[in-house]
Amino acid sequence: MMIDPLLLEIPEEIVTERLIIRAPQVGDGALVRPVVLANQEHLKPWMPWAVNVPTAEEYEIWGRKRRLAFLAREELQLLLFWRETGQYIGGSGMHHIKWEVPKFEIGYWISKEFEGRGLVLEAVNAITNFLFETLNANRVEIRCDTNNVRSAAVARRAGYTHEGTLIHDARHHLTNELRSTHVFAKTRGD
Repeated sequence: MMIDPLLLEIPEEIVTERLIIRAPQVGDGALVRPVVLANQEHLKPWMPWAVNVPTAEEYEIWGRKRRLAFLAREELQLLLFWRETGQYIGGSGMHHIKWEVPKFEIGYWISKEFEGRGLVLEAVNAITNFLFETLNANRVEIRCDTNNVRSAAVARRAGYTHEGTLIHDARHHLTNELRSTHVFAKTRGD
């Protein structure tokens, strides 16, 4: 019998060698917005939410809603911080949750200045382990646009299996072109 997700004690912080990965808190909007603004051109091709960056107040509302969603176990948004300085450097999270399986999808992005250091891979590995060990996941997915080579490379390096490609399953949010999506997954026992 499935335990109601609201009864799960989910830690709000994961610490790795170089990262602090944590749930949203009140006040995080002021941390997130400047980093998204600085990376807007870098993020826009892949993240529809980066096209129009909200105001500071709207970002604080966003952060508080993500906090509520975390507490309600509807979506487990995570913020990435450079452990050495405490600087906010990106985002991740567990989305499209199906508690009855349990199944999760991981998404991620990182500030351009921190790309190429293996930090996203470090975050994905930590979150994946957390999902299997703490939340008893049976399946974890990573999905990305077939043109997002860096994201696909992270999934492969993290040991996810490329299960297939959904051909023409979406339209690009900027160009309206048909796009395809890679589906990578890990299952319990992989």
